[in-house]
Amino acid sequence: MDRTEIASHRGGAFLWPENSMLAFRKALAWPAEQIEFDVHASAEGEPVVIHDATLDRTTDGAGPVVALSWGELQQLRVKGTGGECLPHLSEVAALVGPTAQRLRLEVKADPEKRPYPGLVARCGRLLDGMGLRPRTIMMSFERPSVAEAASLGGFEQVVWLVNGPTLQGTATQDLVRQCQELGASEVGVHVKGASDALRDALRGAGLRLSVWGANHADTICRALTLGVDVLATDDPPLAVELRREVKPLR
Repeated sequence: MDRTEIASHRGGAFLWPENSMLAFRKALAWPAEQIEFDVHASAEGEPVVIHDATLDRTTDGAGPVVALSWGELQQLRVKGTGGECLPHLSEVAALVGPTAQRLRLEVKADPEKRPYPGLVARCGRLLDGMGLRPRTIMMSFERPSVAEAASLGGFEQVVWLVNGPTLQGTATQDLVRQCQELGASEVGVHVKGASDALRDALRGAGLRLSVWGANHADTICRALTLGVDVLATDDPPLAVELRREVKPLR
C-alpha cells in the first residue's frame, strides 16, 4: 500500500446527513477512495442503508428498521435532507459504481445484536448483479457475518470490526489468529486502539489494519502517521487535506 486510503464515514457525517444520498453525492466530489455506509434489513430482508437498528434518530419514523417492509420504509424521510427517502443498497451502489471510489459496506445486526439471516448473501447477490462485488469492502462486528462474507468470497476485502473491550481483552497474537480463522483480510479498530504493535503484527500475518473515529486533526494525523491501510472519517475534506502533509512513520 502506497498511502492510507480515506473512507467517507457514513458519507461524511460531520458535514452532511449521515447515510443519505445527499451525503454520498457530496462525498464523491472529494478525492477519497471509499464511501462507507451501513446496512440493516427490512422486514422482508431488503438491504436498507441506515446506521442504527432503529429509525428514531435519523428519520421521521420510529421503532426497529426490521419491523417495517421496504414499502413502508420508503414512506419515511431522512432528517436534514429536504425530504429524501432512506436509501436502498442498490441506489448507493448505482451512485458509486460509475466513479473511481469503492463501497465500504458494514452489515449491521438487529436491535438484539443478532445477525440478520441472509443479509450478507443478499447484499452479495445484489452487488454481483451490478458487477460491484470485487469493488466492495464487506465489514461487520458480528463474527458470523464476517465468516459468511469470507465464505462467499469475491469481495475486495473482508473486515472484522473489533470493539474496544474485545481489543483490550485479547492478546495481539490471538486477535491475529481469530481474524485468520474468520477468513477476514483486515481488522478494523477505533483509532484510539490502533498502535505500531498491532499494525506490525497484522502486517506480519499478511493482514490489513483500518480505523474509524479519525474525525479531527489530531486523530486523523495519528492514523496517517501510523500508516494504517484505511481511515474512515466523518470529515473527508479535512482528511484529504491532511494526507497531503503527513508522512507515515513506519
